[in-house]
Amino acid sequence: MSQEIQNLEPKALWNNFANLNAVPRPSKKEERVVAFIKDFGEKLGLEVIEDAVRNVIIRKPATAGMENRKPIVLQGHLDMVHQKNADTVFDFEKQGIEMYVDGDWVRAKGTTLGADNGLGVAAIMAVLESTTIAHPAIEALFTIDEETGMTGAMNLQAGVLQGQILLNLDTEEDDEIDIGCAGGVDVTAEAEYDEEETPEHSIGYQITVKGLKGGHSGMDIHKGLGNANKIMNRLLFDGFDNFGLQISEIQGGSLRNAIPRESVAKVIIASVYDEAFVFDMQQIVNEIKAELKTTEPNLEISFEKLKKAPAKVMPSMAQYYFVRSMAAAANGVHRMSADFENLVETSNNIAKVSLGKGKLTIQCLTRSSVESAKFDLANELRSAFELMGCEVEISGSYPGWAPNPDSAILKTLVSIYEKLNGEKPKVVACHAGLECGILGGIYPEMDMISFGPTIHGAHSPDERASISSSQKFWEFLVEVLASIPVK
Repeated sequence: MSQEIQNLEPKALWNNFANLNAVPRPSKKEERVVAFIKDFGEKLGLEVIEDAVRNVIIRKPATAGMENRKPIVLQGHLDMVHQKNADTVFDFEKQGIEMYVDGDWVRAKGTTLGADNGLGVAAIMAVLESTTIAHPAIEALFTIDEETGMTGAMNLQAGVLQGQILLNLDTEEDDEIDIGCAGGVDVTAEAEYDEEETPEHSIGYQITVKGLKGGHSGMDIHKGLGNANKIMNRLLFDGFDNFGLQISEIQGGSLRNAIPRESVAKVIIASVYDEAFVFDMQQIVNEIKAELKTTEPNLEISFEKLKKAPAKVMPSMAQYYFVRSMAAAANGVHRMSADFENLVETSNNIAKVSLGKGKLTIQCLTRSSVESAKFDLANELRSAFELMGCEVEISGSYPGWAPNPDSAILKTLVSIYEKLNGEKPKVVACHAGLECGILGGIYPEMDMISFGPTIHGAHSPDERASISSSQKFWEFLVEVLASIPVK
């Protein structure tokens, strides 16, 4: 564990975060972190339960004098998004996250930090091991696979939890108290095509889009950030229309919940068009950079001539439909909420495009706080992709969390926040997917709220956690635990 991380305050929070970050914990591969968190609870002599899908529940009795307070659930998810810069050599399945302090921020070296939701998990761990923090009876619920399907929350069984109040610690601005969130659904388009031989007198190019900020496909979708897959398609669209460009392969983006930062394509053109193609492409690059100069100042688009042209390419007619379907497919903010100011209602992230060797896959994550709007946009995408001949699957749907402005625990938290900070918090709904909507369907009588420390750049290698905000969050959490109302 880094000495500089060990020395941060509050030590209980940061030491547990560092210990957690030493354990590889990719979504759907949580075996090691599940074993880690179970061992943590067992060493404390607490009741530890692992359910059928590997969620972990640790129970801690109320501290003296708090036995008459409502029992609570402290909830966070164990998995983290794995993203790294292209030039970073790192194996997420074998290595712990390498952290460092940068002023008021904790960052990782070229990778995601895992503060989403590692800081929330670490805070729960710190409460469980504390002998001085006053609290009611606690059930610590550590879910798995939040980032790629929320299957942990979706498969939690009714009747397992006895808590009456749930505190979700997965919000990413310390002045916000969250009372609602968007739901989501995966849209996956797949097609096969017969490759054809590259024509004679062709030359190959590798087109690379990189340097984009990326980010959380819910919380950052409104920021006007570049999507590498859409940028690449603009280049391919123009090159195809004007020079007969043909695609050999594309690899763009990685995870559904991360705005894609990079895309690489290998293409061919007739050698006679070489000079004109490079000139035309540079004009388009200049236009795209001018459009995104404020939000994406580090965008790079390069064209590297290949020593040897690819042997096989996508047929022209299949490519005609592909680039047009990609151009038509919605990406980014689709509709703003009419009920909450400055809240995105519905959006889509064209997250991953993989093309080559006769196969095409396009992966999207569609979000909305309105269920009917979520599926309407999913069907809009389905239509765009089916018109090019794709088989489209709509799957993995999870519900949003309907805001309850009359929540009793909300009133308690607002009062405590104002007492500690001298101002009212922002009571918000967010465009990210929180597990509260799913858990609320299983435990409809449970009062739920979400809060957390300030984390910026989640789901990207620019992810960073504020040190001062973590201190503020910790003080708030401790006070909340001491103020849970009586049964």
